[in-house]
Amino acid sequence: MRIASRSRYWLPLLPLLALLAFVYWLDMQVQQEVAAIVNNQRHDPDGIMDNFSAVKMNLQGVPGVLLSARQLRHYPDHDTTELELPRLTMLSAVHPPVHVKGVRGNVSSRGDEVIFHDDVVVTREPVGTQSAMALRTEYLRVLPNQDWANTDKPVIMSDAYNTVHAIGMEMNNKTRILKLLSQVRSEHFPNAK
Repeated sequence: MRIASRSRYWLPLLPLLALLAFVYWLDMQVQQEVAAIVNNQRHDPDGIMDNFSAVKMNLQGVPGVLLSARQLRHYPDHDTTELELPRLTMLSAVHPPVHVKGVRGNVSSRGDEVIFHDDVVVTREPVGTQSAMALRTEYLRVLPNQDWANTDKPVIMSDAYNTVHAIGMEMNNKTRILKLLSQVRSEHFPNAK
């Protein structure tokens, strides 16, 4: 009987102990969330790939876009991907391939936009009577799914007979239309080759 009477005094403390355990558990959960938020503020890559290469196929299984880089780094805090020495090739059954390379690059989180920075070179292989073409700029935005590229920076475009300087450019690889936006100057070399 004596044990029963003592437990009667301790019984009201059980809900308080349960409440204390719940508050401790809740505090641990909040601390984990705060630590996760603090860790997400760091700009550290969660994945690094050396000698990265990817191929995007069309619905018929034919390669349409090739993307490669010396190194790829993915950052989870902004869901961004950075490329070192990126290379992009847009393939077409009816047009010659277009190659793009740069020193640095970024890929959007959905992969539908590739940005090239620093010493960007776009080359189109020769086809028929058209000579090879090279375009140089410091910045180029490419939408590979739409065969589209543009820049608002100075560009120098050259082929076997012409050198063209301009500010800004829009290139539609499907329609083969290249639009120079402003301050266009051209030099023609009729006897070159």
